[in-house]
Amino acid sequence: MKADYHKTAVKHFSRHKGEINCCVFSSDCQILLTCSDDCRLFVWSVISGELLTKASGHTGPVKTCCFSPDDAIFASGSHDCTVRVWRTATAECLHLLQGHQRGVETVCFSPDSKHILSGGWDKRAILWDTQNGTVIRIFSGHQSAIQSSSFSVNSQYLATGSWDYTIKVWNYEAEEKEKTLSGHTGNVSCVCFSTTGLLASGSWDRTVRVWNPHKGAIIFLLECHTGWVRSLAFSRDGMLLASAGDYDPVFLWDMENGNCLKTLQQKMDMAQGCIFSPQGALLTTGMVDEISKADDAEQQ
Repeated sequence: MKADYHKTAVKHFSRHKGEINCCVFSSDCQILLTCSDDCRLFVWSVISGELLTKASGHTGPVKTCCFSPDDAIFASGSHDCTVRVWRTATAECLHLLQGHQRGVETVCFSPDSKHILSGGWDKRAILWDTQNGTVIRIFSGHQSAIQSSSFSVNSQYLATGSWDYTIKVWNYEAEEKEKTLSGHTGNVSCVCFSTTGLLASGSWDRTVRVWNPHKGAIIFLLECHTGWVRSLAFSRDGMLLASAGDYDPVFLWDMENGNCLKTLQQKMDMAQGCIFSPQGALLTTGMVDEISKADDAEQQ
């Protein structure tokens, strides 16, 4: 996690015993959640670097995790084919969600925290009720694994990005046929809705595309990355888009014209995530050697 590049202040969160697959901030940017091939999730204090609690229960590598918008709970998806819902304060498992037939690669919450969308190697996305853990709806249509997902701000639309190089936009409230957004030439690794209704997608093809999801039309094709695009984040007013990826700076894009406004250097090999804080600052999490290669004494 990068605190301030110009002061070379980089905090290492290094107690996992396997490769870290996902790092995400809480909405207030005070807590960091990490998940790993060691089947565990760790909850950290961003300010102190202290390990607050850890969640155990998955029997396979944990590939994805996310906080609910109110930060009261978090969700995780694993190659054990399950999704789990946890209480943030205690890491108590509240629900074990079983319905996927293969490993889970993505989970996300609706803006009101009432629903979870998950997707994975069974090529399906499942919408769950957060309160009781039941399946609400199953979305099928992708030709390969689903790696990314996002809710629109009003929760009416869901987006999924796949290894079939497409994004699908689903209407949660209607049975109308999904829209398929095509154009990427690599796996779609991240998708993100803005507060203004735009949809951004990042891909292994090293590009970011910004779409009008209702018309299925591309608005901007953003080309600066030299590696896979791993993470996207819109500013809270929807006027800026940040994109992060492998071996690249974080790029900041103007959503009025698609121009690159800034490149923000990072002191890590791989940016796992980026988020705009409530105060407007841009924070990133990522991988450096020390994160995945912790000292043995540190891990006890």
